[in-house]
Amino acid sequence: MLDLIIKNGSCYIDGNLTKTDIGVSNSKISHIGNLEHEKSKDIYDANNLTVLPGCLDTQVHFREPGSTDTEDLHSGSRAAIVGGITGVFEMPNTNPPTSNKKEFQRKLDLAKNKMYCNYAFYFGATADNADDLASLKTLEGCCGIKLFAGSSTGNLLVAEEDDIDKVFQNSSKVVAVHSEDEAILNTNKKLIKNGDVHTHPVWRSVECALSSTRRIVRIAERYDKKAHILHITTKEEVDFLSQHKGNITFEITPQHLTLYAPDCYDKLGTYAQMNPPLRDKSHYDRLWYGVRNNFNDTIGSDHAPHLKTNKDKEYPNSPSGMPGVQTLLPVMLNHVNDGKLTLNQLMNLLCENPVKIFGIQNKGFIRKDYDADFTIVDMNKIIEIQNEKIESKCGWSPFNGYKFKGTPVATIINGKIKMKDGNIIGDPEGVPLKFE
Repeated sequence: MLDLIIKNGSCYIDGNLTKTDIGVSNSKISHIGNLEHEKSKDIYDANNLTVLPGCLDTQVHFREPGSTDTEDLHSGSRAAIVGGITGVFEMPNTNPPTSNKKEFQRKLDLAKNKMYCNYAFYFGATADNADDLASLKTLEGCCGIKLFAGSSTGNLLVAEEDDIDKVFQNSSKVVAVHSEDEAILNTNKKLIKNGDVHTHPVWRSVECALSSTRRIVRIAERYDKKAHILHITTKEEVDFLSQHKGNITFEITPQHLTLYAPDCYDKLGTYAQMNPPLRDKSHYDRLWYGVRNNFNDTIGSDHAPHLKTNKDKEYPNSPSGMPGVQTLLPVMLNHVNDGKLTLNQLMNLLCENPVKIFGIQNKGFIRKDYDADFTIVDMNKIIEIQNEKIESKCGWSPFNGYKFKGTPVATIINGKIKMKDGNIIGDPEGVPLKFE
């Protein structure tokens, strides 16, 4: 007897949608084909639905330990599975930061039996933890090294070129980079106008992003190390990075593919404030050019929630960041329905490329003996994002009031249905992702 049969679905298998059944045993995919004569403990009828491999969000901030009033591993994972996300990479800029083996183990202990989705954690780079960075290859649940080249939320900052050099020289995993130039950020502070969030992209300028990204690529290529540049926002970086593929990969967020200045600041004020910032439509158009031409490698939400009481502070005292793990798929599926990218491209960005870049085991594909993680979506269902339906503790979304066509209707993790029609089922049983 099988544990679960997903029947009648249009299944995304090796780049094609195939009408077939999928059987699950012992949390693995055991059968692909007609299973009408097989018995199962549980059956999910996916008629008129699309069965995707479990989608991954490779950049989230769940704020634990430190700011658990804003988010924690449990609430963040609830938001993830309601949004159809089966696995997350969580960031180390917590309090205290996840930048030594003791704090890393603490994060793993905190996550056990607390997270609904599967998970991995970044190890934070500092100016003086090179020895640790060299010994992460076999560390359980470690997806990579996170380097803040420019200051953002938290106090993990490696701004000096010699220290960045040391991080790459000693890295034993992919180095994911928040790429802004700290010296330029400091010089540009004089351009900030109090109370005017429209000056956010003036302060955190194109030059600030491009200068840092050029430096990161130069150093990574010198040592033949992997660099993954997070949340790219400028047309200049898209053009530059498209010339430096191979060990250099990069991410774009759904926000930067959906919102642009000045409209977003007119409408949302400080709720549109994030680092690096939302920029004008010429950058938005070039980011889409990068997506259409397969230049960028991943889509990550950069889920970075803050409470409304803090976002309501006068700029620049308002913190940067917005929630996004729950809305990543509806936003991007709507873009698929609008013809801005294909479902194949989206699957590359959310499933296949993360597996290749980070060496995740048994994820990202619907294949026999792979882990039974699935995101089941209704490509025709129209939903309206509402703040009161956001699972994150922050209780708001920049997309409040937006209608999107295409939405996750079930999330299956390790062979168990954990979300169905927006409702969370059972206990948190997520486990650490495994890496090659």
